[in-house]
Amino acid sequence: MDKKKILILGASGFVGNAIYKELCSYFDTYGTYYSNRSFAENKQFIRYDLEEDDIFRVLEQVKPDIIVSALRGNFPAQVQAHQHLMEYLVKTDAKLYFISSANVFDAYSKFPSYEHDKTLSLSVYGRLKIKIENMMMRLPKGKSAILRVPMVFGNSSPRIKEIKENIANNEPIEVFPNLIINVTNDDRLTQQIHYLINRNKTGIYHLGSSDLIQHEEFIKEVIAHLGNYHPVYKRVYTTNEDRYLAALPKDNILPKNLRISCQEIIEHHLPV
Repeated sequence: MDKKKILILGASGFVGNAIYKELCSYFDTYGTYYSNRSFAENKQFIRYDLEEDDIFRVLEQVKPDIIVSALRGNFPAQVQAHQHLMEYLVKTDAKLYFISSANVFDAYSKFPSYEHDKTLSLSVYGRLKIKIENMMMRLPKGKSAILRVPMVFGNSSPRIKEIKENIANNEPIEVFPNLIINVTNDDRLTQQIHYLINRNKTGIYHLGSSDLIQHEEFIKEVIAHLGNYHPVYKRVYTTNEDRYLAALPKDNILPKNLRISCQEIIEHHLPV
């Protein structure tokens, strides 16, 4: 049995690189990078400039069985790259796993969202993800998986780095008291993606914690876990009512050992 060949687009970013590290011991794994030259020495990494290069060049070079898209950068360029990906998928046996976001539902604030709810977004970022999801919906069945992800935390995550920097510089930390979210971390997210690839799963998956928490409560608990700090909090109220930004699983439930709770994510953060 030959190892599956996997190409991770955006493998130098936080989520993309975490996926690369999780998969590279099990599959023949390749990744793209753009500005981070530390990847240039790694033979498994290919430089790809989203705005200048054609994605076909990378696809022809790697000939992947599975593409994981964790691309970031210029939005119109992302749309074009994914249009080319769709053409490639139709012509080959390759499958696409697309890292989407809970923001595809950010226009619905009164309740959490489930896999087959209609998407609607008020943000430019959410609309970008919807545009790419809609392209994928037109692919033949079994060709792709949409992985909707909430805020990602973890010891080396940009969100936690920013919190640590704000604490160190005595700068206020923004919290959203009325915002109810679910969350995840890089470790559990990448294990879940590994499982989906291993089992050839396709469809729509909501890869966040199975429970919900208020943003302010979550951030305060994470900081309590990082150490005995007493930062200043800047409370941001966007509405007077509770507002949900949460993509919960209902139809496509993962095995128990792959689920995670908000509390587990809080406790996963190591003291500074």
